[in-house]
Parts: sequence; C-alpha cells; structure tokens
Amino acid sequence: MMTRIDFWWVPRALVLGLLAFVIFGPLTNLLLWTVAEKWYFPHMLPLEYGFSFWQRVFSTRGNAMESLVTSIVVASLTVVVALALAVPAGYALSRLKLPFRSLILLAFLIPQAFPNLPVYVNIARFFYQIGLNGTIMGVVLVHVTHGLVYAVWIATAAFSAVQIDLEEAARSIGAGPLRAFRDVTLPLAAPGLLASAIFVFLESLDEFTGSYFVGAPDVNTLPLLLYTAGSGGNYQIASITALLLLIPSIGFMLVVERFLRADVLSKVGH
Repeated sequence: MMTRIDFWWVPRALVLGLLAFVIFGPLTNLLLWTVAEKWYFPHMLPLEYGFSFWQRVFSTRGNAMESLVTSIVVASLTVVVALALAVPAGYALSRLKLPFRSLILLAFLIPQAFPNLPVYVNIARFFYQIGLNGTIMGVVLVHVTHGLVYAVWIATAAFSAVQIDLEEAARSIGAGPLRAFRDVTLPLAAPGLLASAIFVFLESLDEFTGSYFVGAPDVNTLPLLLYTAGSGGNYQIASITALLLLIPSIGFMLVVERFLRADVLSKVGH
C-alpha cells in the first residue's frame, strides 16, 4: 500500500517564509547597518563590523543626543497639552448626553483625513506670521493636533468603562462632583489615560512632516536627524537613529498591552 504524501506544507512554508522575510528582513538589515563599518554592493553582508559610528552618534560633537533630548521634551509637552484637552473632553463625551456625540468624535479625525503636506505648509506659513515657526511650542502645537485623536478617543473609552454608579455612590455619602471625579473616576480611568499618553508620546516622537515644516532647522528632532543622515547617504547614522526611535516604541507598546484593558478597548469610538 502506497503512502500518500501531503504536499500542502510546501505553499504553507512559502507563505510563512515570505511573512518572516517581510517582517524580520528590514529589521535585520537595520541592525546590520548599525554595526557595519564597510558595506557596499554586491556584497550580501558587511565587509567590516564595528561601533565607530555609535561613538560618532553619542560624541559631544554629534547631534544625536541633542536631538534625542529635544524629541523627548517635545513629546512630553505634547502629552501634557493633549491630556489637558482630552481629559475634560473625554469625560464630557462619556458622561453627558451631548447631541451629535458621534460627529464630535469623528471631528477629531479631521487632521488624519487630509494629506499632511498641504496642511503643514499652511500651518507653517501661519506660524511664521505669528512668530511660532522654528520654536518648540510651534512643534508641540502641530504634534497636539495630530495626536489629539488618540488622546480623546482613548480617554472617552477609559471614562466610559468606569461605571457611573461608583460616582453616584461617592456623591451619596457627601463627596462633591470634583472630589468624586478625583478620588473615584480618575484613578479607575488612569490605566486608559496612561495608554492614551503613551500613544500621543510615540506619535510625537516619530512625527516628521510637521517637525520639518514648522521646526527645522531650529528645532532638530530625531526623525529630522534620521532624514538628514539618510538623504546624505550615511546609512549607519540613519540606522542607529532609527533604532533609537524603535526601542522606546516597542517598550511603550508592551506597557500599553499590559495596562489597556479589554473593556476600555471595546468602548473606543463608541
């Protein structure tokens, strides 16, 4: 009796191999460029390995550390401004019976609906007229408009996941509206608000177009340094800069996965 051979594993293996190449191929190439001292076509791998470009990036004469500090400052200020707007907006959208509530939530998607280039060109021209072009505050305001959708939508979902009965119970024993919000609602919504802050921080950290038109050359962030190095053919510096942006993104996303509960996710956009 002949044994039947199942050849279905061949296309499955090809698909899995293709997916692995698409996912891990660019990352492997990035990591190789960070330690490549000499690498050119047609060689498949670097000819020499080393860390001299890492020393150049982190040297006092390099711009990477200054750009990293600027990016962190801009992203932190963006989080503060975005949450200052998103917390009251999210609470109102989750608790008040507002007319056209869905349309209000959709309105926060408007900055995402239009192409970034013409929007930022016009913002840069307006900021130049009022003296905000080339300033950290100007870059922060641009980043806030881009990240506010994450802040408001997730904040609304976080407050919606907190049962209103808990607030009413606190008020029934004498707590005022502000105290009930501070002692009951806000602590319970804190994990969702933390996830919102992380999304806004990462969006600001990786944002390029607005930073280029509004901030450059006075406000030099890591994405701008990455663009400058890559366009100049310095792929080692560009790859190291990209890795500096990738590491906190992965770390923060793990934090989001840990703290953003399923009940909060189910209410995003509702």
